[in-house]
Amino acid sequence: MTTRILPAVGDIETARALSGLTGQLPDTEPALPVGDSTALLDTLARLAAESVDELPEVVLVHERIGPVPALDLIRDLVLRFPAVGVVLITADTSPGLLTAAMDSGARGIVGLPLAYDALAERVQAAAAWSTGMRRHLGNGSGGLELYAGGAGPTGAGTVVSVSGAKGGVGTTLTAVQLALAAQASGRSVALLDLDLQSGDVASYLDVQFRRSIADLAAITDITPRILQDAVYTHETGIGLLLAPADGERGEEVTDRVARQTIAALRARYDVVIVDCGAYVTAAGATAVELADQALLIVTPDVVAVRAAKRVVRLWDRLQIRKAEETVTVVNRHGKGAEIQPALVERVTGTRTARGTVPACFKELQAAVDAGRMQDLDSRSSVKQALWGLAGELGLVDPDAAAAAGKRGGLALRRKAASGDRGAVTLEFAGMFPLLLVVMAILWQCALYGYTYSLAGNAADEAARAATAAFAAGEGAAGACSDAARQHLPDAWQDAAVSCTDEGAVWKAHVSVDVPVFFPGFDAGWHVDGEAGAAKEGEDG
Repeated sequence: MTTRILPAVGDIETARALSGLTGQLPDTEPALPVGDSTALLDTLARLAAESVDELPEVVLVHERIGPVPALDLIRDLVLRFPAVGVVLITADTSPGLLTAAMDSGARGIVGLPLAYDALAERVQAAAAWSTGMRRHLGNGSGGLELYAGGAGPTGAGTVVSVSGAKGGVGTTLTAVQLALAAQASGRSVALLDLDLQSGDVASYLDVQFRRSIADLAAITDITPRILQDAVYTHETGIGLLLAPADGERGEEVTDRVARQTIAALRARYDVVIVDCGAYVTAAGATAVELADQALLIVTPDVVAVRAAKRVVRLWDRLQIRKAEETVTVVNRHGKGAEIQPALVERVTGTRTARGTVPACFKELQAAVDAGRMQDLDSRSSVKQALWGLAGELGLVDPDAAAAAGKRGGLALRRKAASGDRGAVTLEFAGMFPLLLVVMAILWQCALYGYTYSLAGNAADEAARAATAAFAAGEGAAGACSDAARQHLPDAWQDAAVSCTDEGAVWKAHVSVDVPVFFPGFDAGWHVDGEAGAAKEGEDG
């Protein structure tokens, strides 16, 4: 069986010597050396994407490989590609370094200057271990399904870094909503705040917790128990590893701490979201480098797009992440904006996400001010866009997300219905006094109009009765008063009635009190009715 070897050597002379010796080893197929850790990880990820069987059995790592330190690189290689045997090449063969290399997952060390026998022995042992591991995991494929892009094997979590082109573009909001979306779909999720000086994940999720990632800085080997003590389990089920409350402690979190922490979180959770903030630090750069997917948040304005371009170029110069491997997310986007995602993609050289996040701060204000981002309305267009982004990134199990969405939508509709009923009750209670006042005024107006019509009708009947009585030679005044009162209801009998003889006509005057709300109650209001009738039997 042929053993494939991939050397990773940062020193030219050592690379030449190693190529010469590996070429002499029997039944081996050495590849051309790669010069840094980024190239090594990219090469292995590309081979794994084609087929796990394409991975080399042995990787030789030189002690002066960069930019990632050799032991950290070995630890990362073992986590991502568990069936590859890794051998460290170093001038220091002390027991301390041997122990550290074994703890990192190396299958052995080869001392410098290189010797054929030592190299052959270590390569043969690492190849045998690799072959046995692949056979144990399922003939090299069944148990080693790797994530695209060099992620860990099945059982190891997906890491997504979220960085801002500049401050205030919505980095933390995006990270929090991605974590909530992944958690809602049934996956175990960790949210790591690496915005070490001004991280605000705790404020967005209403959390007060004294432990932070800075507490892991002095620990050489982060065990599951130690990690559990530092992680706060939020009410939503998300594991939170927060930034230190004191910003100056952020300096304690080095790239080594970030690398070990992310590796520990990746081994425990299905999804790890890392909020890297808007400033490039050693810890943040490590997260971007280790991430399976790196997001760069940008707003559709010239300043933010230029900042995004600078960040992408910086990552490329530091060999952290290539532009084409970065996903740019356009936040606060509007259809009328002059800067569209296609322009952002062309300027930065990155790949923009298919979906954009709309500019709807009013939807967010209540949840942000309350520090309860988990309570953001499911109907919010911002939430829908960010959860759609989670689906685009593969963080959401479609079936589980659909079920969670239905449950959430039903609960939301019930809550909305209950809220609507409560709102109607409150509104009615507030309007009831006003309605009473309006109804009272209308009723009083009706009483006023009715009394006025009674007075007019009584005066008309009184004048006619007076004319008829005068023609019959009877008392006109008495007939006038009696006729008026006969045409007034009992409650209006207190009316004042008078009839006067004005020559050719008899005139009747009726003054009636207007009741207040109910007949019998008055406030001194009066209505006067007058009418006249010509005397019968007299000439015009």
